[in-house]
Amino acid sequence: MWTFLLWLLLFIVCWPLALLAVIVYPIVWLLLLPFRVLGFAVEGVFRFLKGLIMLPARALGA
Repeated sequence: MWTFLLWLLLFIVCWPLALLAVIVYPIVWLLLLPFRVLGFAVEGVFRFLKGLIMLPARALGA
């Protein structure tokens, strides 16, 4: 909701910039999407490695 209110404020102050933001935001989101997917993959690998390293300690009950 805050984002929308800030956008409305920007629209009142400088409407061409607000309209440009509405047009550019989806394009930027699509361009950054592969990096988000890569981030999920890297996080999954790190969690797997942590689980693999901590397995002996968990098996011993520590």
